[in-house]
Amino acid sequence: MTKSQLVVPRRDIMFDIVGKRRWYFLISACVIGLGIAAMIYSTVRFGTPVRLSVDFAGGSRFLLKFEGPATEDAIRRVFAKHGFSNPIVNRLEDSQGNVLWQVRTKAIRPEEAEVIIDELAEKVAPLDRGQSTLDSVSPAIGEEVTRAATLAVATASVVILGFIVVAFRRVPKAFRYGTCAIASLIHDILVALSFFSIMGILRGWEVDALFLTAILTVIGFSVQDTIVVFDRIRENIPKRRGEPFEMIVNRSILETIHRSLATQLNAMFVMIAILLFGGGTVKQFVATMLVGMLSGTYSSIFTAVPLLVVWEKGEIGQIFQRLRGRRATA
Repeated sequence: MTKSQLVVPRRDIMFDIVGKRRWYFLISACVIGLGIAAMIYSTVRFGTPVRLSVDFAGGSRFLLKFEGPATEDAIRRVFAKHGFSNPIVNRLEDSQGNVLWQVRTKAIRPEEAEVIIDELAEKVAPLDRGQSTLDSVSPAIGEEVTRAATLAVATASVVILGFIVVAFRRVPKAFRYGTCAIASLIHDILVALSFFSIMGILRGWEVDALFLTAILTVIGFSVQDTIVVFDRIRENIPKRRGEPFEMIVNRSILETIHRSLATQLNAMFVMIAILLFGGGTVKQFVATMLVGMLSGTYSSIFTAVPLLVVWEKGEIGQIFQRLRGRRATA
């Protein structure tokens, strides 16, 4: 068998996806960099990278619907009179376009809340009591929910890593496949957090239990896509002996990309329909799912797999060597 029979020339592959990996990494870096900037701004303004709902932060949340014109200053004056000098006040709109005012404070007793609500109705504007609500969660419960959320994401990541390492144990350096899949998940989580941080600044969105559900669902979809491509790489390695690893990976992407896109697009169309015609209570959840799935589709093809090639070719080590060389000459 000649060398020409073993190595397939590059023209046999229509699109050199893997060869443009630096551009994909740059796109991801720009998106996540924008999100990190938003998180820094959110931390300076609100104290956290993403705005946390009462479920996570603890405290009390008033959702007020006035029947007349109201101003933020007037609302703040009422709360300041009762010892809440720095409440977080946001003007919101529901799905029907009605104006709502959301006020976040430290934990407040029910009887004290009633006094404040009565004074708001008297000094700001009449209140629609049926549409105004108060939610309270103790700081201890908020911390417990936060720990549970962190543990859920960490556990899911460890289980995924273990599953991939076991499933790909016959492939050389199987640990790399699992690590690249986890890197892809971190990419998707950062994109979702970036989106939510920006929306928290622009629209007052807050992370709640539904956000955690969306993140875990996105993780599932992203891993499914990544494993499909990795599995095809595993099948092609013994079939394409003599081909460079980079070409095997590129071929595997092209053989599975139609399936990946078809699966994700079907789910995305449903989410877009819910986003356009669904109720306001689920829009944040669905929007997060949609952004996360877009990121998951991108990362499974343009992040996880190219990262595997970078690792296999030793490019990561070369980057660190260059950095050490620059420090030595500086």
